[in-house]
Amino acid sequence: MTQQNNPLHGIKLETIITYLVDKYGWEDLALRINIRCFKDNPSVKSSLTFLRKTPWARDKVEYLYLRCNKLPLPIKKEQEAPSRSSTQKSTHKKITTKVKPVASPDNTCDDKPVNANIWGK
Repeated sequence: MTQQNNPLHGIKLETIITYLVDKYGWEDLALRINIRCFKDNPSVKSSLTFLRKTPWARDKVEYLYLRCNKLPLPIKKEQEAPSRSSTQKSTHKKITTKVKPVASPDNTCDDKPVNANIWGK
């Protein structure tokens, strides 16, 4: 069973949208989730069309539904690359460069703020 731990298993997207609209209304729902299909001429049909094509928006709607019903929230995946084991060594060399201080347009290094010549400070 691949859907055993999925709290949304068996719940249609239409049911989720209808529930959220009944609970919050279109205006409050648009404030909670900034999606145009909730703001401009909202309907269940247009929302279904958009959410089926847009995974990031669907994730936000499903997350709000789970939070409202106090169901278990999904675990966020880490965006970091997996760490290397101690036996693997990196073959990349670290490149270091020295940065020279940049002189002002008149080739003098003074402590004037940036754009002092424009603002007169």
